[in-house]
Amino acid sequence: MRDEKFLDRLKRFARKAETFTADVIYDKRSDPPAKAFAFALKGLSYLFNAVVQLRYKLYKNRVFHDTPLGCLVIVVGNLTVGGTGKTPVVEKFARELTRRGRKVAILSRGYKSKSEGALKKFARWLTHGAEPEPKVVSDGKNVLLDSEQAGDEPFMLARNLPGVVVVVDKNRVKAGNYAIEKFGVDTIILDDGFQYLPLRGQMQVLLVDKTNPFGNKSLLPRGILREPVKHLKRASYVFLTKSDGHRDAGLEDFIRSYNPSAEFIECAHVSKHLVEFHSAEQLPVEFLDGKKVAYFCAIAAPESFLKFLKSRNAQIMHFKHFLDHHRFSKAELDEFFAAAKSAGAELVMTTEKDAVRIDLNYQNILPLYYTRLEIDILSGEDDFYASVERVVSLGVKTSLK
Repeated sequence: MRDEKFLDRLKRFARKAETFTADVIYDKRSDPPAKAFAFALKGLSYLFNAVVQLRYKLYKNRVFHDTPLGCLVIVVGNLTVGGTGKTPVVEKFARELTRRGRKVAILSRGYKSKSEGALKKFARWLTHGAEPEPKVVSDGKNVLLDSEQAGDEPFMLARNLPGVVVVVDKNRVKAGNYAIEKFGVDTIILDDGFQYLPLRGQMQVLLVDKTNPFGNKSLLPRGILREPVKHLKRASYVFLTKSDGHRDAGLEDFIRSYNPSAEFIECAHVSKHLVEFHSAEQLPVEFLDGKKVAYFCAIAAPESFLKFLKSRNAQIMHFKHFLDHHRFSKAELDEFFAAAKSAGAELVMTTEKDAVRIDLNYQNILPLYYTRLEIDILSGEDDFYASVERVVSLGVKTSLK
């Protein structure tokens, strides 16, 4: 009993530490402890920056070699951690290329998916055993793995893209060769691959969140940048995501100062409809109008989800934000639904990314719905279709700027 209480206190402390760190990184706190911690993180950012730039130069100068595959590779990624809306953009590219006759595979590292255990790895190393094959989330016909095995985003993509192969492996070169040999794909989309330099891409699609483009412009762990903003120069196309339809000339000029030639494609992530959790029945978003709603989510940028709910004049009776990619326990869900019902909520809302982490057998005491996000291209639509045409016509040159 004592051990259980100690573990529970340890878990609560770990959650508080994670939340505190996230608040410092996103500049949500300015009290003395936060300032002291931010100062310490800044020093680590300088070290991280040195490592990132050295790695990039080693690849650029051919000390380390990137590997070309026997097909075209489109890289979709961002300079920052989390929250730019990659999954709907990857989905749009895959859907359009499939419609145009390409055989498409999406490669993902499967962030927070169930991986080979340390003991199995050690045993394999000890016996000189072969590495496990990449995990096939979808063979283009059937979804073969759940979100826990595949990771949230790969599972969503597999479920929403019939005809598209989805493969997960930390070694994306191995995964790409596997997809070509086993499924005969001719086009690969490297999901969240802007920092994955071992695999050579012919088209670099970079996403920039207009609501928070580069954070405080510090690299991890003080800020949200994975690499310096000057690496904007590597992009072929820049998707300005989460747009409200108004042009941000200052942001465009800033990006142009590093990359004069990239095409801008401005888009909004739109909830086209709601989906009932158990039945998958689709309802129009107008169903939410004026309803008493509770919501929970575990995404990097929950503000956009709240903004959507408020746009439908939903009355927010109760809510809870978890850390990004949090996997919900039954006890957490039970506690949330009980509090939501007590607060007078008629229904509970979450996001599609969160819904895939809930057991389908979970018995919710209030109706549960999730939003299905797609992108609307607000400007630069011709450039988007031109990028698709470049792939279809095979007229893409390899380059590492």
